[in-house]
Amino acid sequence: MALNLFLIFVGFVGLVWSADLFLSGAASTATNFGIPKLVIGLTVVSLGTSAPEIVVAIIASQEGSNLLAVGNAIGSNIANIGLVLGLTAILIPVTIDSNARNKQLPWLLGLTVLALILLANGSALTFNDGIILLFGLVLVIYQIWNDLKREDETYVKKIVAGDQSLKTQLDSEIAELATLSKRKGLLFTLLGLGLLLISAELLVYAAINVAVLLGISELIIGLTVVAIGTSLPELAATIGAAIKKQEDIAVGNIIGSNILNITAVLCIPALLGGASIEPSQLVRDGGTMLALTILLALFAYGFGKKSEVTRLEGSILLVGWVMYTAYLINNA
Repeated sequence: MALNLFLIFVGFVGLVWSADLFLSGAASTATNFGIPKLVIGLTVVSLGTSAPEIVVAIIASQEGSNLLAVGNAIGSNIANIGLVLGLTAILIPVTIDSNARNKQLPWLLGLTVLALILLANGSALTFNDGIILLFGLVLVIYQIWNDLKREDETYVKKIVAGDQSLKTQLDSEIAELATLSKRKGLLFTLLGLGLLLISAELLVYAAINVAVLLGISELIIGLTVVAIGTSLPELAATIGAAIKKQEDIAVGNIIGSNILNITAVLCIPALLGGASIEPSQLVRDGGTMLALTILLALFAYGFGKKSEVTRLEGSILLVGWVMYTAYLINNA
């Protein structure tokens, strides 16, 4: 057991470090080869930040542990809102800007409901369901593409911090990443990708062993241990952004990550063999994910108050996540 726990820790550390290495290398390589920043932002930056979850889902599904991949996707969404955003708001109340409130949140709500409908249809994700989820990702990227291409002030929403447009914000993020030479960029990309695969393999191997030794399902391990571990980068990034008064980035990290978990991560076990989930598990885990997403939307739209997640609301989110996690552990 001790060895497996150590391997899980090594896997988490490796995933975080290799994902950052891969993201920096890929962004630099794409920039050095003259790929437009718009394309880099919508592909390398967006998908690269969710690389740990995506690679873990691929490895788990290939090894027949599809429920681990499903649990990781759903559990990460629950942890991102309850643990990450809840804890961040308790430390520093998080303002939600109009772009996140009016564009990203509706997509997250709609895709969450869609995923639950697909899961409820026979309590299983099929290949066709995976295609539908991927199509949802394409639609989200298409909307962001249009937002960034439109230069007129009536369409490009202003971001709270610094009054920056989406395009300006994206350019600054890429400029921070793309600082390597062509040779180093390619080296970092390949090295980061290789370490991502190795780290994910270690994590999945150890997580499956822990599930067997404790006599609990892989779904529970995915919902708790793996989900929390893969959400740690979001926790660090969100708290850091909130401290810097970059609330748009803080909330964007959460909403963007959750959208990718539903579309780019949850589709993987569906495409690689399918995944079945018990109706009771769907109600428990899917219901919790939907409830926290609805709570976030209620806090964002304000209803007469400032559009933000206050300390009290952050406490509600965090307590909800703690109660859910405690229930999972006690009933494992």
